[in-house]
Amino acid sequence: MEEIQSQSDNYRSSSSSASSPASRVPSSNFFYLRKPGSLRQPISFEDSPEWEDTDIDVRVEEGGDSIHIATPASPSLSKLNSGSLPSPPLPESAIFARKIAGASIVWKDLTVTIKGKRKYSDKVVKSSNGYTLPGTMTVIMGPAKSGKSTLLRALAGRLHNSAKMYGEVFVNGTKRHLPYGSYGFVERETTLIGSLTVREFLYYSALLQLPGFFCQKKSVVEDSIHAMSLGDYANKLIGGHCYMKGLPSGERRRVSIARELVMRPHILFIDEPLYHLDSVSALLMMVTLKKLASTGCTLIFTIYQSSTEVFGLFDRICLLSNGNTLFFGETLACLQHFSNAGFPCPIMQSPSDHFLRAINTDFDRIIAMCKNWQDDHGDFSSVNMDTAVAIRTLEATYKSSVDAAAVESMIIKLTDKEGPLLKSKGKASSATRIAVLTWRSLLIMSREWKYFWLRLVLCMLFTLCVGTVFSGLGHSLSSVVTRVAAIFVFVSFTSLLSIAGVPAHLKEIKIYACEESNQHSGALVFLLGQLLASIPFLFLISVSSSLIFYFLIGLRDEFSLLMYFVLNFFTCLLVNEGLTLVVASIWQDAFWSILTLVCIHVLMMLSAGYFRLRSALPGPVWTYPLSYIAFHTYAIQGLLENEYIGTSFAVGQVRSISGYQALRSAYDISPNSNSKWGNLLVLFLMAVGYRILVFVLLRFRVRKNVSACRFFQCNQNTNDAR
Repeated sequence: MEEIQSQSDNYRSSSSSASSPASRVPSSNFFYLRKPGSLRQPISFEDSPEWEDTDIDVRVEEGGDSIHIATPASPSLSKLNSGSLPSPPLPESAIFARKIAGASIVWKDLTVTIKGKRKYSDKVVKSSNGYTLPGTMTVIMGPAKSGKSTLLRALAGRLHNSAKMYGEVFVNGTKRHLPYGSYGFVERETTLIGSLTVREFLYYSALLQLPGFFCQKKSVVEDSIHAMSLGDYANKLIGGHCYMKGLPSGERRRVSIARELVMRPHILFIDEPLYHLDSVSALLMMVTLKKLASTGCTLIFTIYQSSTEVFGLFDRICLLSNGNTLFFGETLACLQHFSNAGFPCPIMQSPSDHFLRAINTDFDRIIAMCKNWQDDHGDFSSVNMDTAVAIRTLEATYKSSVDAAAVESMIIKLTDKEGPLLKSKGKASSATRIAVLTWRSLLIMSREWKYFWLRLVLCMLFTLCVGTVFSGLGHSLSSVVTRVAAIFVFVSFTSLLSIAGVPAHLKEIKIYACEESNQHSGALVFLLGQLLASIPFLFLISVSSSLIFYFLIGLRDEFSLLMYFVLNFFTCLLVNEGLTLVVASIWQDAFWSILTLVCIHVLMMLSAGYFRLRSALPGPVWTYPLSYIAFHTYAIQGLLENEYIGTSFAVGQVRSISGYQALRSAYDISPNSNSKWGNLLVLFLMAVGYRILVFVLLRFRVRKNVSACRFFQCNQNTNDAR
C-alpha cells in the first residue's frame, strides 16, 4: 500500500502543471517514443531522406519481436518500446532479408473544392502543407467532415470526379503520378469475399495484380500474411460460410491491408485503419503497422480518435478542422502547440480526445444543452470553451510558429532534389485475369449455397410441382391449351426464382468496384469471368429442371426436341441473369433491385401473349415495345414451335388439323419449321445485349461513383496554367 501511495504521489507531483505537456509525458507506460525535452524543438532536417541510401535492409530474427534496420539512427524514426507492449507474435521461420526503397510525398498549398450545383464553391481542404517520409507513419486527424479522407484521396490521386484539386504534390521530389504497384490504398469499408480463406483470397489477389507465373506469387502471399500477423487465420474463412464462423473485425481489417501489401508498395494509404475496432484490436493493428513502417514503407492514414498508446505510435500528425490545417509536425510537438495556444491537455485525458474536443464544432451544441445544467459534482466548466475561438487561435498560433516554418523549410529541401523514380511493376495479362476471375467465381458459387445450390433446389422443387400438376395430359387436341399453360408457368416462374440471386450479384459488383478502383480488374474482364463461371451452374439448372418438366408433362419423345428444350431454357436463364445484373448495377441496393425485377417480370408475363394473344394486345406500350422486349415471348414461342410444328391432330375419322392450327387460338406462333431457331437467336442476342448494357453501366458507375481521376494527370494542366 505504501508503494502504491508513493507512486500516486509521484504521479501527482509530476503532473501538477497542466500547461506543460512535457511534464505530463509518462516515461515508460505509454507509447510516447520521443524524449520530453524535444517537444519545444522544431522538426529537424535530419528527417530528410538521402536518396542515395534509401534501401533499407530489414531482418526479422526468428523467435524475436524486434526488427533491425541497417540505417543510421535518426531521432525521428521511432522504435517500438518492446518493454511497454509485446508485439504480435511472428510466425515461425520468419527470416528474410529484403531491401525496400523509401518514397516521400510532399503536398504544397493543396486545396480541394467540391462542385456544387453551379460551380466549384465548397472548399473541403484549404491550402494544406505537409510531407511524409520513408519508414514513418503520418496520421491525418480531425473531427467528422474536416477533410481527412479528401486530403488522403487527393494525395493518392483518387478524388471523386466532382472534386477539383489545386496545388502541387511531389513524390520523391518530382511532380508526377504514382505508377501502378508503387502504392496501395485501403478504403474505409472494403468488400472481402467471405467464402474464401485468407490465403485463398490473397492468392487470387496476387494473381490479379502481379505478372509472372503462379508459383512465384506464393512467397509474396506468405510475406503479406506474415507482415499483418495473419498466420493463425490463414486457413480460416474470411466472412463465415454456413456453420463456420468468420474472422473478427480486426482480422478482417488486416486482410484488407494485406491485399494491398501483395504488390509490396512503397507507399500505403489507409482510410481509417481503426474503423469499427475495439481498443485492443486497434492497438494490435497500429503495432503491426508500426512494424510495417519499420521495413521502409511510407504509411499515411486518417484517423478520427485514438487511445494514448496508439497516439504515441504516430511519427507525425496533420490536424484538420473544416479543411484548415491547425497543426502539422511531430505528434508530441502538437501537445506543445496546444499548450502555447492556451489549451493545455489535462493530465488524465488522451491527447487525441483533447485535440478533437477543442476543434470539434459539434461540442457547441453540448455547451448549449449544459449551459444551465449542473450535476452532483458541480458545473460543466470543462465544456465552456468556444470551439470557433479555439480553432482560430490554434490556426493563428500555428501559422506563426517555428513548426510551420520548419515544415516549409523541409518542403523546400525535399523538392529541391529529385529522388529515385517509382516504376510500374507491371500487370497481369487480361487472359490471366479472366482465367483467375472465372476460377474464383466458380469456387465462390460452389461454396455459396444461397447463390446456386438453393436456386437449384428451388427450381427443381418448383418444376416438380408444375410437372405433377400438369401430368397425364396426353397428346389429344384437348390438351393443347393446358400444355401451353404449363410451358408458360414453367418459363415465367423459374425465371422469377432467379431474383434470389440478387444479393450475390450485388456482392460481385461491390467486389468488382473495389478491385477496379485499385486497377486489379476491369469491366470486360469482370463480365467475361462472371459469365464463364455462371455457365456451368446455369446449364446444370436448365438440364435438371428441363428433364423433370419434359417427362412429367409428356412432351414429344425425341432427343433432338429435348436438346432444343434444354438449350432454349438455358439461353432464357442467360438472358435473365443479364437482366438481373443490369438492374443490380443501376440500383446497387437489394430492396430496390428486387422490387424492380418483380415489376419487370410481371409486365413481361402480361405481355408475353398468354393471357391475351399478342396480335390482340393494345398497340401502344403492350405490343410495342413490351411484347417485343419480353424474353418470355420468344422462349415460350420457341418451345411451343418445338413441340407442335410438324404435328397434326385428328378431327373425327377423316379430317385432321396441323399443330400450328391447333395453337392459333391459344398462342401466336409461326408456321415455319425453322422459326424456333429464330426465336433462339433472338434470345441469344438479348443475352449479349444485356451484357453489353451491364458493361456500359459498370464503366459509368465506376467512373462516377468509385473511380477518381488520377490527380497528376487530370490536374497537371490546371497547375501549369496557374
